[in-house]
Amino acid sequence: MAASIVALIVLALALGPLLFVWRARRWPRGRSVCVVVVGDVGRSPRMQYHALSLARRGFDVTLLGYSGSKPHDELLSNKKIHILHVLEVHLIPVGPRVFQYVIKAVVQAVLLLYALLLKSPPVDYILLQNPPGLPGIAVCWVSCFLRGSKLVIDWHNYSYTMLGLTHGFAHPLVQLAKWYEKLCGRLSDLNLCVTNAMREDLAKNWNIRAVTVYDKPASFFTNTPLETQHQLFMKLGHTYSPFRARAESLDPDFERSAFTELNPRSRKVTQLDGRPALLVSSTSWTEDEDFSILLKALERSADLGVCLHKSSSGLDLPMKVVDMFGCCLPVCAIHFQCLHELVKHEENGMVFMDSEELADQLKMLFSEFSNSDNRLNQFRKNLKESKQLRWDENWEQTVFPLFTHTQGVWPKT
Repeated sequence: MAASIVALIVLALALGPLLFVWRARRWPRGRSVCVVVVGDVGRSPRMQYHALSLARRGFDVTLLGYSGSKPHDELLSNKKIHILHVLEVHLIPVGPRVFQYVIKAVVQAVLLLYALLLKSPPVDYILLQNPPGLPGIAVCWVSCFLRGSKLVIDWHNYSYTMLGLTHGFAHPLVQLAKWYEKLCGRLSDLNLCVTNAMREDLAKNWNIRAVTVYDKPASFFTNTPLETQHQLFMKLGHTYSPFRARAESLDPDFERSAFTELNPRSRKVTQLDGRPALLVSSTSWTEDEDFSILLKALERSADLGVCLHKSSSGLDLPMKVVDMFGCCLPVCAIHFQCLHELVKHEENGMVFMDSEELADQLKMLFSEFSNSDNRLNQFRKNLKESKQLRWDENWEQTVFPLFTHTQGVWPKT
């Protein structure tokens, strides 16, 4: 009797995984996607845009990642999108650094696999943001294998190059990360990337075919109307003196900020002659959420943006410049390998090599600021006339056809 029980237990242990695979692969489902971010969902705008675009096209979307920053309101209110949070794992301050990384990766892998297999519903596709790819790529591939899903990797950059900024590119941990990323990246069914330069690098060095999907501004990135700008400047003037009027209006009933003036009778807002220029240098990684909202509001009202983003791989582009261009805001951006795919020097902004060149550009641009035909206005005009695609239009053309391929054969690029 005991032997029979033991035999049954062994049989169950042996057949259990096989039965799970069989059941998962035959689980009835419609068009569904799990968008995976091994990071703060609220600080991953591109993946939020993917989720919204998929939901608008009728996909049921599970957005899986860490809690933290608030995602976009439209995403939170969409009934086709379910946000599933995973516990964030931090390094434990015990033992050598390599040991800490290993423990973190193992715990992350267990938590992520648990969420994908037991908390998330079965899906047709898993769309994974990379980086970070360790352990995300391998874990998502295992989940896809067990559930019969397809794995799509969206390459924003390389994990190993980001790790190399901290440890140096010759460090064994960085070399191990590169080997892992190159090996596991080939397990995917489809790859997206952010630049043509990255697409070519993936094909040449890693034998991975990818489709370039440029970051594009969402529809809500537009110029702020003068009336709204005035309200913002007046509000900021209560706390920050640079936004207050430098001189009182001749008519005491007029309301002034440092940049604008409101005629109380016509309710018309105009920009002041001789107003100062407003320069914004912002980042998506602001810790204070209220300050981040303020920066977004200011960049829609600014005259010039400055970007100091330098890619660890030289193959990705700064999304803040994409957002600024969505507001028709010209930029001065520091040069790196593939920046020309976004910033066209002397057309929609300027590119500089160092602080000295940036200083010269700022002097030149603002010395002619009072002229109506100044270079900043010309850059802004060029941005308006370029009729740049928005995220939704670009996604419909490049990504949606890939998710609706009916023959199960992914396009070759």
